[in-house]
Amino acid sequence: METPRGISPGNLSDGAHILVVEDDGEMRNLLTRILRQNGYRATGARDGREMWESLAAASIDLVLLDLMLPGHSGLDLTKALRARTRVPIIMVTARGEEADRVLGLELGADDYIPKPFSQPELLARVRALLRRSQPHTEADAAAPFGDRVIFAGWTLDRRRRELTASDGSAVELSGGEYDMLLAFCEHPQRVLSRDQLLDLARNRISESIDRSVDVMVSRLRRKIEPTEDSPAMIKTIRGAGYMFIPAVTRG
Repeated sequence: METPRGISPGNLSDGAHILVVEDDGEMRNLLTRILRQNGYRATGARDGREMWESLAAASIDLVLLDLMLPGHSGLDLTKALRARTRVPIIMVTARGEEADRVLGLELGADDYIPKPFSQPELLARVRALLRRSQPHTEADAAAPFGDRVIFAGWTLDRRRRELTASDGSAVELSGGEYDMLLAFCEHPQRVLSRDQLLDLARNRISESIDRSVDVMVSRLRRKIEPTEDSPAMIKTIRGAGYMFIPAVTRG
């Protein structure tokens, strides 16, 4: 990893606690040191067992998760994490295959960063993901939109960032899924291109993967269209993008 000059410790700090899951001791120590030098709290873990122990012992704001780990892989841990928590996840991988990164996003990761990467890129991605993971932002508060968004029996609570089905059951959303669903709800019955969705979703979806928007749409469909009999919510417009079909009301 490149370590450039000119970045003073603490200028990216928001006090967040970051868990670095990396089996390579030298890389793990380097990552935790860089994060601490820039004002973050950082804890290292060598594998899935230590990751779960750290999560149980302290409040973690973001997980930096290597894809290649002994025992349970980073993909396995991503899936398990997303089933239990909404903690933001950045995958770290040396693999060049797009399929691995797409699968990680499918399983619930919020972003990825391929090795080798520079210190500024790492810090920028961490800072951006932490900022976009806040449960309530000034931008949300100022938006001319009610706290609740209702469509086809579903309720999206913008203040709590929660999605509730018509039967009252809660449906877990990752940060990227929430941002994309909100973008659709704010622009219903309009064709939105992939570039527009990337912009409206606050770049939470990784722009470096052409299929990332399609991956996120697929994940959303599985949650708001869970069965074959479920009404279609997101329509694919060939060559143009996607359209959110339901009427949306604001509460």
